[in-house]
Amino acid sequence: MHAIPSLACPACRGDLRPGGETVLTCAACHRSYPVFEGIPSFIPSPAPDRSTLCQLTVLVPALNEAANLKELLPSIQRELKSLGIDHELLVVDGGSTDGTAEVVARYGAVLLPQAMPGYGGALRTGFERARGEYVLTLDADGSHDPTVLREMWAARSAAEVVIASRYIHGGTADMPRSRRIMSRTLNLVFKRGLSLPYADLSSGYRLYRRRALETLALRGTDFNILEEILIRAVAAGFTVREVPFHYRARLAGKTHARLASFAVSYLKTFGAMWKLRNSIASADYDARAYDSLVPLQRYWQRRRYAVITKLAAGARRVLDVGCGSSRIIGSGRLVGLDIVLGKLRYARRYGNPLVHGSIFELPFKDASFDCVICSEVIEHVPADEKVFSELERVLEPGGRLILGTPRALEWVYAKVSPGGYADEHITHYSRENLAAYLTARGMTIESVDYVGGSEMIFSLRTATSGERPPAPLPVTAGLRHEPA
Repeated sequence: MHAIPSLACPACRGDLRPGGETVLTCAACHRSYPVFEGIPSFIPSPAPDRSTLCQLTVLVPALNEAANLKELLPSIQRELKSLGIDHELLVVDGGSTDGTAEVVARYGAVLLPQAMPGYGGALRTGFERARGEYVLTLDADGSHDPTVLREMWAARSAAEVVIASRYIHGGTADMPRSRRIMSRTLNLVFKRGLSLPYADLSSGYRLYRRRALETLALRGTDFNILEEILIRAVAAGFTVREVPFHYRARLAGKTHARLASFAVSYLKTFGAMWKLRNSIASADYDARAYDSLVPLQRYWQRRRYAVITKLAAGARRVLDVGCGSSRIIGSGRLVGLDIVLGKLRYARRYGNPLVHGSIFELPFKDASFDCVICSEVIEHVPADEKVFSELERVLEPGGRLILGTPRALEWVYAKVSPGGYADEHITHYSRENLAAYLTARGMTIESVDYVGGSEMIFSLRTATSGERPPAPLPVTAGLRHEPA
């Protein structure tokens, strides 16, 4: 976790002390706050309901693969022993009639009857039973070499999903020409159509952090679950890495996969995943909009970036409230705060300190920053005096507040980007009314810039004395008054 100066308990402003790598405790009121993936969190969340019993769960879906399991299971055990990994080995059985149960018992694995149909059903059955900190999935037919686990295991600290890939440099595949063409075509369609920088979306040889899997609401029951897991993980802000491997021909028996059903199941899922990938629910929505193929969307993000970074230039201690995944958080040394954990997971790549918190209770000491950015946030929350009081509180006297919000043309953005933020705007301000309200609070308006003639970006200075005017206007005075 990055050291975050002036971080404080939002309840009492007391100092926070680390209690290991996963918790912060207030020295004054003794409240505890979790740290998720290096990000301190001040948003209540349900505690995990499954304990971790070992480092790794190895999950092998199988249907009449007894001959191959005789070779595969001892090979997996040897590799795990050489790596010193504490593990459990689960074979999810789809109703085998070839002695699979006897083979599984012979090699010390656990046979888990499949509770849901299809390949995806087998994986979901295994995920619900898994008790490892990480979950490895590989096929029972011998096509996935267990020795590749060494490289996958080494990459686990850099990503929540590690894919053994046939199609990156160093990877190869032994498969019939027709299957190779189909596989490469499907992967290319999804890579380009969903703007994903990964080469092998259909590889079932993967290593997952179980905590990440538990956050994904999976629905697939066929091979499409591989695509679904990946896109949902990316949408949740999790990191994905690929390592090369050699895909071998199956050791014995015939494949249970049919090219036609494989392709159909993937294509059925494409539409739903495209909507998710291009909606605000996707963690990288703001960052991708900067390079959007939609000209207005691209202009909007770039103009907003240019205006805000210019205004913040020269500030030494900057807080971006509601940072999302916007590239603004990567423009310099900033502290980013957002209420959506997935956005913060994505923003980790910018290398700045991040905080999971709310604008209504900023977890920082008074006067911690000389510049606070709050762009495209206040329209998403109810009109409340506390929002502006908190922004002022964490600013030093005479500090700069960069405040951005749409003024009238949300409908244009809704037409250009129907999966965007316009439908979430519940509070509407006008320039004149908001300016009057902010002035009444004792702020000085330095400038007002615009993005597309719609989004207004105020540059404000707080009072140098830190004193509030005797009779400020109510927050509702800043709202846009709709015609009757």
